[in-house]
This record gives sequence, structure tokens and C-alpha cells, in this order.
Amino acid sequence: MEQLIISLISGAVGGNVAGGLLKNLSLGTVLNSVVGIAGGGLGSQILGMLGAGGMGDAAAAAAGLDIGSIVSGVAGGGVGGAVLLAVVGAVKGMLAK
Repeated sequence: MEQLIISLISGAVGGNVAGGLLKNLSLGTVLNSVVGIAGGGLGSQILGMLGAGGMGDAAAAAAGLDIGSIVSGVAGGGVGGAVLLAVVGAVKGMLAK
């Protein structure tokens, strides 16, 4: 459960950082956060399925939180949030034309 919270918070931060850096793809603070949270959850799940730790790693879940699982959650969540924000922002921009 803690790993999920870490991933979701990291996703929100990643979405807002990406929105700040890519002004033309930004959706506003609230939507950047919402899309980032969704991307954070997805990014962490994908990393877990690939065996890079995170929520999908049963051994890490049984052992509790260690530094590797925390770093994996932050990285997967942040990158997932930023990537999903870029995709949604680009699609929104294409539809607006």
C-alpha cells in the first residue's frame, strides 16, 4: 500500500514538472496532477511487470519497503506521470487544431 502511495504522489509531481517544462503540453495544475497520478500508477505497474521492482514485485512487498523499492516507485511514478501528461497534452493539442 505504501508503494502505491509513493508511486501516485511521484506521478503527480512528475506530471506537474513535465507541465512546467513543456508549457505547450500543460493542462493546468489540477489536470497535470490527475493525469500524473494515473501515469504514476501505470508506470509503477509496468516496471513491476518487467521485474524492476515496484508494486508488482511480490518479494519486495513481502520484505516491506526498502530503498530499492522506494527509488523504483519514485522513478516509475515520476516518469510515468510525465510521459502520460506529454501524450495527453499532445493529443489535446492535435484535437484543438
